[in-house]
Amino acid sequence: MTTPVALSSQLAVNPLSAQSLLAAFGVLGVGVVMFAETGLLIGFFLPGDSLLFTAGLLCTGSGEHGVKLSLGPLLAAAAIGALAGAQCGYLIGRRAGGALLARSRSVRLGEGAQRAEELLARYGHAKAIVLARFVPVVRTVLNPLAGALGVPARVFTLWQMVGGLVWSIGLTLAGYALGSSIPNVDRYLLPLVALIVAVSLIPLVAELYRGRKSAKAKEVSG
Repeated sequence: MTTPVALSSQLAVNPLSAQSLLAAFGVLGVGVVMFAETGLLIGFFLPGDSLLFTAGLLCTGSGEHGVKLSLGPLLAAAAIGALAGAQCGYLIGRRAGGALLARSRSVRLGEGAQRAEELLARYGHAKAIVLARFVPVVRTVLNPLAGALGVPARVFTLWQMVGGLVWSIGLTLAGYALGSSIPNVDRYLLPLVALIVAVSLIPLVAELYRGRKSAKAKEVSG
């Protein structure tokens, strides 16, 4: 039974704060947020990267308000939420086409859709689906976009699972490893989260650089 204190803390949760979400909903909240961020367009603003990293950190007993999570259930919730969400987004895109994205008035979603299309066009289905997992907003819109553009279901399912597992489990274990090796590391949580998000963008930046370099080489040789 939910006590009045627990209920009030859940109602006062800040959806943009990873620590607030974890304090209110724990492991279940991680699964729900992963599903919403990767499967529903309304979840594009949710803090996926920082939530995974912070949750892994809190498995070591670090963090404020005595929040302590169990690593096994956390990894399962993160992976299931991320994989099921992406598949749901793909199915929505297949049935609704591009209508949902076209109706959205969000500038961020529009920019994310444009970047997702560029990824698909430049790198092909497999590489784009994996890379998109590491880019906020893009990982939200690429899944329905892939469905709308007719990316084969087998191809999408295989590569979204690869990218989803590397992203969700990798970031969670990174937080856990850091929390296990450095005492009181939660004091530096905000800069650490910013660093993790920046590092997660490295594969995309590297691919973009490689693609531009290759395009320039073709222009010179042509």
